[in-house]
Amino acid sequence: MRPAPGKEEMLMRCLKPDVAEAGCDEAGRGCLCGPVACAAVILPPDFECPGLDDSKKLSEKKREALRPIIEENALAWAVVMVSPEEIDQINILNASIEGMHRALQALSVTPAHIIVDGNRFKPFRDIPHTTVVHGDAKYMAIAAASILAKTHRDDLMRRLANEFPGYGWEINKGYPTKAHKEAIASLGLTPHHRKTFKF
Repeated sequence: MRPAPGKEEMLMRCLKPDVAEAGCDEAGRGCLCGPVACAAVILPPDFECPGLDDSKKLSEKKREALRPIIEENALAWAVVMVSPEEIDQINILNASIEGMHRALQALSVTPAHIIVDGNRFKPFRDIPHTTVVHGDAKYMAIAAASILAKTHRDDLMRRLANEFPGYGWEINKGYPTKAHKEAIASLGLTPHHRKTFKF
């Protein structure tokens, strides 16, 4: 397998170019509050998108610019949110995998193969899958899924920040920053916090 791309190397479109392949990724796994967002994306064979990369490597402005390009040109895409309550019940790993399964289920096109960022996944139906460590920096379909998961979740966290001011969710998006932890200490937990996470 080709190593992760450098500055001059383009992402590979997919692992199996002759079939409809869905890329899967999540956002918000390490947060103290809010859902984990899980996305699945099937790109067309001729898809080109300069600047597409792992969402963590891109600025918020760049992610927001790429989102409509992905949504308008993908053969199919879906984003699913798994609630903090469900995360507490089944743990974050299982919630992330369950969310990706739900996103795959929601696709308007059934994929013939699935590629997943990371090294943990459970079979979805009878569709073969491949896990790829740092896959969001190697394959366009996973990178596209990472961007949709991140931007959709960020939108939600900005809306929740208006309902629960003081925690800085419009900035930290629920991640465990110093300011967020201090707000929890002074204001307490909200219904959107994951009760099984360490604060």
